Amino acid sequence: MNQINRTSYGGCLCGAVRYEVKGKLRDVVNCHCQMCQRSHGGFGPYTQAQMNNLRLIKESGLTWYQSSQIAQRGFCRTCGSNLFWRHLDQTTIGIVAGTLDLPTGLKTMGHIFVAEKADFYHLDDDLPQFAGSSKGQLPNDYN
Repeated sequence: MNQINRTSYGGCLCGAVRYEVKGKLRDVVNCHCQMCQRSHGGFGPYTQAQMNNLRLIKESGLTWYQSSQIAQRGFCRTCGSNLFWRHLDQTTIGIVAGTLDLPTGLKTMGHIFVAEKADFYHLDDDLPQFAGSSKGQLPNDYN
């Protein structure tokens, strides 16, 4: 789906956080790092957009947790939904793909941090895999 002129909407489970993203969303990258395992219960499926294209429509439930020296995770303090991941020194924001309203028009394009992947599932697709970060090697991946 061509997303250049699209506006996408999403939010948390209880509705205390709603957002819109104008313009293009990057296809989904599945992150298998240990932090994503702990915060998602498995891997984290993230799309990505420019921060200035994200607008919070309702943010009464939004809170931020600094999960490392370089990044924060945004989640709903009411229902616990994971919503965002942002690197403190970048102009992009990771958006949990499952929080987007359907249809998203996105597809999964790769896996990162597979060296930390949990042992209770297998990666059976032919998508690119990276032991750590993709370091921008995936299409439109700004990290």
